[in-house]
Amino acid sequence: MKLPEVISELVRTQNNFDSMAYANCFAQTAVVFDEGKTHNGRKEIEHWIADANKRYESNMKPLSFEETATESILKAEVSGNFEGSPIVLSYHLHIVDELIQSLQITG
Repeated sequence: MKLPEVISELVRTQNNFDSMAYANCFAQTAVVFDEGKTHNGRKEIEHWIADANKRYESNMKPLSFEETATESILKAEVSGNFEGSPIVLSYHLHIVDELIQSLQITG
């Protein structure tokens, strides 16, 4: 499956637990919505993913990718140190100028 470069980089950095490189896939003013919380800007996103990496040690395996007029949706099998692993999550992304502007993760 062909993924945009920023999505390929997001998956690669997640699987390498590289929080700084993961955050650099996002615009400076990006927003992430996950587990009922909102994370604003690269610094907060970096702290959020570093904490998630430490707690869950999760890896992503892309299953499908779809682009619509308003968003891109990556479905990925996520496995790690959490109850119910592995699960399939949907990553709803808004990408502008090859950077992620917003990400909402749903089950």
